[in-house]
Amino acid sequence: MIAHLIKFLGVGAFATLLQYVILIAQVELFAIDAVLASCIGFAISAIFNYLLNYYLTFNSSERHSVAALRFSMVVSVGLILNATLMFVLHTKIGMQYLIAQIIATLVVLCFNFLAHRNWTYKATSD
Repeated sequence: MIAHLIKFLGVGAFATLLQYVILIAQVELFAIDAVLASCIGFAISAIFNYLLNYYLTFNSSERHSVAALRFSMVVSVGLILNATLMFVLHTKIGMQYLIAQIIATLVVLCFNFLAHRNWTYKATSD
């Protein structure tokens, strides 16, 4: 499980960096609402996240038709968590959008690791 967690964190770091670049560019350059920008970045980074986790982190033997559907379901819940936290923290409480995103990222990270490891990719070994 530790090896999977380390790989998962590396892939997640890349996907998170991509999400944050998209978020910051949209907010700072195009004045797009931070919650919407966060959701767009989340969705785009999810594609890279799926492929890297499927092949590198979990070396899954699960068919893409099964794993991609499961991934989409987990990511949908993660997107709802992310959007809800961003809305509450940034829009309602007034927290700076990057601080709110960091908190949302940490919550979604915990949920995603457990759901992907135990369901999406059916890890074959620790």
